[in-house]
Amino acid sequence: MIVRSQIVGCGSYLPARKVDNAELAARMDTTDDWIVERSGIRQRFIAAEGELTSDLAFNAAERALAAAGIAGSAVDLIVLATATPDHTFPATATKVQRRIGMKHGFAFDLQAVCSGFVYALSVADNFIKSGQVQTALVIGAETFSRILDWNDRTTSVLFGDGAGAVVLRANRGKGSTQDRGILSTHLHSDGTHHDLLYVDGGPSSTQTVGHLRMEGREVFRHAVINLASVVGEALAANDLTAADIDWVVPHQANRRIIEGTAKKLGFPLDRMVVTVDRHANTSAASIPLALTEAVTDGRIKPGQLVLLEAMGGGFTWGSALVRM
Repeated sequence: MIVRSQIVGCGSYLPARKVDNAELAARMDTTDDWIVERSGIRQRFIAAEGELTSDLAFNAAERALAAAGIAGSAVDLIVLATATPDHTFPATATKVQRRIGMKHGFAFDLQAVCSGFVYALSVADNFIKSGQVQTALVIGAETFSRILDWNDRTTSVLFGDGAGAVVLRANRGKGSTQDRGILSTHLHSDGTHHDLLYVDGGPSSTQTVGHLRMEGREVFRHAVINLASVVGEALAANDLTAADIDWVVPHQANRRIIEGTAKKLGFPLDRMVVTVDRHANTSAASIPLALTEAVTDGRIKPGQLVLLEAMGGGFTWGSALVRM
């Protein structure tokens, strides 16, 4: 018998304000057709003035805890993946810790941009497998609208705000791929590609927040290659093939990247959970937002095998294989 980290609850939260492509086209040199053709995105949600990343994270966490039937006071660990924290410090996760009534354990932020949720899931999984933690809350939350240059149509139309969360609990398994829980995680980074996707500010460099900058064509090329590779790695590590996977929940960066990855791996698109058209790219929040939607609407069922994959600035990329 071995310890597995089982997902026992999912939750998500989107801000109230929905911004469609027509609204953006009215204030910048772009069109709905251009945005949809380039990315598949039709709308995104934008946090209200004064609505912080911690607010989005807390709402998603509350819904995940309710779905799991677990009180916040029972959580031992919070790992919050975000590239847009409320403050330079303390960790945004500690604000969520306070609001859910968690008095013990520990909470911290993790920064791996769009791969953040997969990284955070891996970290929490290892704490559970080591026996240090029984119940963990893993959150991806972003207010990317705060770091966008709204005069740059090539980047500002691609992103949105939101949060998603899952509750993990230690569960005994037999050590086979039939166990419910996280079967494996696979993480990578390559700092040589920093200048292809980054934010041009920070406390140590400019003492400002800065804006997101991206070389879209190059990011697209690396994304399809890296994502296909890390998905293949997860399958090989578990002696599985694409046919064994019930659902793929990819990072929702761009529909063309999702389609390109599916084609390279031989996954049918109807087994890919796609929300990018409605949520846009919500960075670390995109996978848990999509996962929660598919669990809530009944597409993803208990016992099914789900593959999560993402790539983000750094570059960072990773995958996780989970039996729900």
